[in-house]
Amino acid sequence: MTEPLHSAHDDADDDTTPSPIIDRVLSRRAQALADRDGFLEPAGDIDYDGDQFDREERSALRRVQGLSTELEDITEVEYRQLRLERVVLAAVWSDGTVADAENSLRELAALAETAGSEVLAGVLQRRQTPDPSTYLGSGKAQELKEIVVAEGADTVVCDTELAPSQRRALEDVVKVKVIDRTALILDIFAQHAKSREGKAQVELAQLQYLLPRLRGWGESMSRQAGGQAAGGQGMGSRGPGETKIELDRRRINSRIAKLKRELAGMKTHRDTRRAARAHHEVPAVAIAGYTNAGKSTLLNRLTHAGVLVDNQLFATLDTTVRRAETPDGREYTLTDTVGFVRALPHQLVEAFRSTLEEVADADLLLHVVDGSHPDPEGQISAVRAVLADVDATDVKEVVVVNKADAADPEVVDRILRHERHSIAVSARTGAGVEELLQLVADELPKPDIDVEVLLPYSRGDLVSRLHDEAEILSEEHLGQGTLVVARVHGDLAAELTPFATTPAAG
Repeated sequence: MTEPLHSAHDDADDDTTPSPIIDRVLSRRAQALADRDGFLEPAGDIDYDGDQFDREERSALRRVQGLSTELEDITEVEYRQLRLERVVLAAVWSDGTVADAENSLRELAALAETAGSEVLAGVLQRRQTPDPSTYLGSGKAQELKEIVVAEGADTVVCDTELAPSQRRALEDVVKVKVIDRTALILDIFAQHAKSREGKAQVELAQLQYLLPRLRGWGESMSRQAGGQAAGGQGMGSRGPGETKIELDRRRINSRIAKLKRELAGMKTHRDTRRAARAHHEVPAVAIAGYTNAGKSTLLNRLTHAGVLVDNQLFATLDTTVRRAETPDGREYTLTDTVGFVRALPHQLVEAFRSTLEEVADADLLLHVVDGSHPDPEGQISAVRAVLADVDATDVKEVVVVNKADAADPEVVDRILRHERHSIAVSARTGAGVEELLQLVADELPKPDIDVEVLLPYSRGDLVSRLHDEAEILSEEHLGQGTLVVARVHGDLAAELTPFATTPAAG
């Protein structure tokens, strides 16, 4: 397991401050957040998870470490080593408790490993505010450079979204590539997106992130034409011309506009399907929650969907909709949405807005929480912050505390006491699932209009809709047709009015 992190207090950024200002956490392999006793193991041999071919495909090509033939002297040979990126994590602790800061850094380690890197060390600095120039401050950035050299790292990952100037300044000091939390999450999304809509959403978020971070490389990047322009003379050389960075910016803006048009068309298709379900009065249940909380496993348990299950953050990104039934036979849809994370990049929230609107339009929200996580309440707050961004706060919510078999019973009890509508389950063992299904049936809207209709045998379509959408109280086949007494929704009641034998009761 990852060794505990220790904070370093720094009230004044002085380059002469002794090196212990930043405590290092040495770990040859950073553990994923959920990699601990009782974590949900891959369930490829469980019926409701299906064959899990997606997981086999994702892991079919792996990089094997320890097979390097690296040359000692590469001064005369162009050489690039093929290996996992070796990264050092860096974070500034400005508020909250030290436990919160350590959990955040461990989550960053899990994100880095999900992206395919090897985490070597983590540094945590105590400051009132991040340094506006180099994030850590000039003196501490130098100490970070020493750690990078000592560990043989080639990348530094910062636990925040860096300003373009901060990233460039820190790269100039540590002399290796520097990326921030947002770029890391976008990289994971780019790896895991499979559907056409998912890939377009991720590309849009990446371009929006890249646009203000384009970098020019001086006069050699300018594009000027005509005469002896290189010498500063001749016709056509007057004026600044279009630099390469301006050309790139124009191309990115054009690509962003095209992606937005494509996503608008996909949104129309999604809205049409959603409207069709609403027309037939099919209730919708959305599953949302923190990444790696067990949403896909729960969907598999409830519907045998066979969605990918893996010990990774953001293992599944594409929305999955499955049909299910309540114990009393009423049909509804279950939608598995993309996982959330603390400080989810706003570019992703905007790009995935059409997908997240599935939650806003649902009749019931199953908010899945990892009960075995060190800070489940923090997960709940992070998810609700994203739901507020997409105007999904008015949806009836049921907090589902998952992994109850591996969680501390006191933590589970604390969440159940604090959350008004909540239930504890284990998607792996099936404990509490029957109670959850009954809770869903109780919370979904029910037909509330009593009708008695005599439907001719030529209107078998209405009989079928009654069985799918209504609560059948009695049914009798007569010579003139089918006599049905049922409890229905308003839209269906209006269509049945011509066949009513008695006035409908509200």
